[in-house]
Amino acid sequence: MARNKEALLLLIDVGPSMHTVLPEVEKVCSMLVQKKLIFGKYDDVGVVIFGTEDTDNELTNEVGGYEHVVVLNHLKVVDGDLIKVLEQLPRGTVDGDFLDAIVVGMDMLIKKFGQTIKGKKRLCLITDATHPIKDPFEGTKQDQVSTIAEQMFAHGMKMECIVYRGQQDMDGNTSVIEENDILLDIISKMTSSRKVHVENSTSLLGALRTRNISPVTIYRGELELSSEVKVLVWVYKKTSEEKFPTLKKYSDKAPETDKLATHEVKVEFEYKKVDDPSKVVPPEQRIKGYRYGPQVVPISSAEWEAVKFKPEKGVKLLGFTDASNIMRHYYMKDVNVVIAQPGNMKAALAVSALARGMKEMNKVAIVRCVWRQGQANVVIGVLSPNISERDDVPDSFYFNVVPFAEDVREFQFPSFSNLPSSMLPNNEQQEAADNLVKMLELSPTGKAECLQPDFTPNPVLERFYRYLELKSRHLDAAVPPLDDTLKKITEPDSDLLSHSKPVIDGFRKLFELKENPKLKKSSRRLLREKPSGSNEERDDPGNIVDAEAVNFIEHASSFKVEKIGESTPVQDFESMMLRRDGADWVSKAIADMKSIIMQLVTDSFEGDNFQKVLECLIALRKGCILEQEPKHFNEFLLKLCKFCTEKDLASFNEFLASKNVLLISKSEAEESEITEDEAKIFLVKAEQK
Repeated sequence: MARNKEALLLLIDVGPSMHTVLPEVEKVCSMLVQKKLIFGKYDDVGVVIFGTEDTDNELTNEVGGYEHVVVLNHLKVVDGDLIKVLEQLPRGTVDGDFLDAIVVGMDMLIKKFGQTIKGKKRLCLITDATHPIKDPFEGTKQDQVSTIAEQMFAHGMKMECIVYRGQQDMDGNTSVIEENDILLDIISKMTSSRKVHVENSTSLLGALRTRNISPVTIYRGELELSSEVKVLVWVYKKTSEEKFPTLKKYSDKAPETDKLATHEVKVEFEYKKVDDPSKVVPPEQRIKGYRYGPQVVPISSAEWEAVKFKPEKGVKLLGFTDASNIMRHYYMKDVNVVIAQPGNMKAALAVSALARGMKEMNKVAIVRCVWRQGQANVVIGVLSPNISERDDVPDSFYFNVVPFAEDVREFQFPSFSNLPSSMLPNNEQQEAADNLVKMLELSPTGKAECLQPDFTPNPVLERFYRYLELKSRHLDAAVPPLDDTLKKITEPDSDLLSHSKPVIDGFRKLFELKENPKLKKSSRRLLREKPSGSNEERDDPGNIVDAEAVNFIEHASSFKVEKIGESTPVQDFESMMLRRDGADWVSKAIADMKSIIMQLVTDSFEGDNFQKVLECLIALRKGCILEQEPKHFNEFLLKLCKFCTEKDLASFNEFLASKNVLLISKSEAEESEITEDEAKIFLVKAEQK
């Protein structure tokens, strides 16, 4: 028997009230079996339907009753034939009794497995629960349900209840619906089962758990609060990324008569000498090399073991901090849950007291973690208190990995408030944008949220598994069109768009979209035509939009420039500013551009270099604004004007004043200490000089 073998029994309501949703139920259940064939090929799966005119189950033959319940597929190892059964479920003609179906399902599991595989026997009930169940011969319905729940718990069974109710169902007999919800809640609480309500096909697709993953601890040991206070805890994964399945190489070279062929493709590598490719280097003569700049440094396995950091296994508390200091975007990996050692009452009390104290004081704990002995890396994380609302579930912690200093990337972006007024929306445009956001809200006030994370499956994985099952039956099958249910996840909701059409049209009228011809020109040519801060640019607001909208970084050359040359200084500067393979390229580009400008001014004869200097200054100015380095430009421009005054180059100062080359003001860059008035005064001073 497989270690993680599971027995799953699907209890499906096929009564008249479920006919509209049965096509979606067929898809969901078929997908479950398809994944079982991949991840749980030894699991047993059975199907019981209720709400039919016919009756076919062992309990009816043995004790009577349990009418309109049919065992469509007995419990057996999952196979491809079961998919065909689930793709064509019969349509019932009577209102089903979900409690009868549960009892029939329990009887099937007990007869086949008895007391074995406890915790691996699962019932999955899919119904709308809008019709009354039969009254028991003795006692109340609540007593009957409690007895069933006790037997379910005693035999180690779990039940997953998916209640599908559209808007039309809520308008029915509310007293019956409320009574059925109470009965299902009793089973859920007494057996720690899962019960969810869904309202549409998309939620139904994500509500049914298609994979049963057994929880495995990643750490069992002490949570060390101090050298004298230690609490025994277990750590599990709370969430984990569902990755695309690994696709292995398959070979069809094996003969068809070989029944034991694995069709596995083995890949082997040979290492040969560069100077003599005919000789193969044996493993004992190989050594790993690591790049350090242009060099390759060889490090033997013995040296690697000697320098490897070998921390001791354990989780140690470093301290507490306010919860507001740990931002959500600091979390780096999957979430873990930290619980007290099961069965250890002292540990449970300690964890609960610590979690509740942190919750009251709005604190989180910073801990140092080494999950396994010999683990090469140390993890720094944050423990957040998780206070349970149920009496039978103890308090715990959520653990999230937080970054070290080397992991933090501080990207600085200019503020929209620094843009010219012509590029900022007016009040009417802002109101239209606000209305558009409100109309397309997926979680409107007073309504259920659309595309809830708990009930929204990954459409890429769903589409892959469906096509895999189709191709297993028909090798030449083409990729089918996207399913309507998956379209609702990946494409905008047509009903929502049609309802919001007036708002969308109003938004479109206020924003004119047209091709910008200047985007086709290079940034260098654009800067020559409209120098930053010039009067010509200010007189035409439309040109301001065109010039400012072009980010010169987008047009920089793709090749790597090491130094700014005299022939094409602007292009070289833009390319250096683009480089992100080092932290010093921005400062080096600014420093080189300053040197080029000073050299061009010094070598100028009767102003022959002034235009080229102007282009370099404008490029430097834009680069300093984008990188939030206004101080570099402002100090350099003041220094340049002072230099020209001392060297009798007043004509260059007059040239700058005529072109309205301004200092970078605070409205353009937050880091600047120059106001707009001070920038204008600088031009007056330059003209006077």
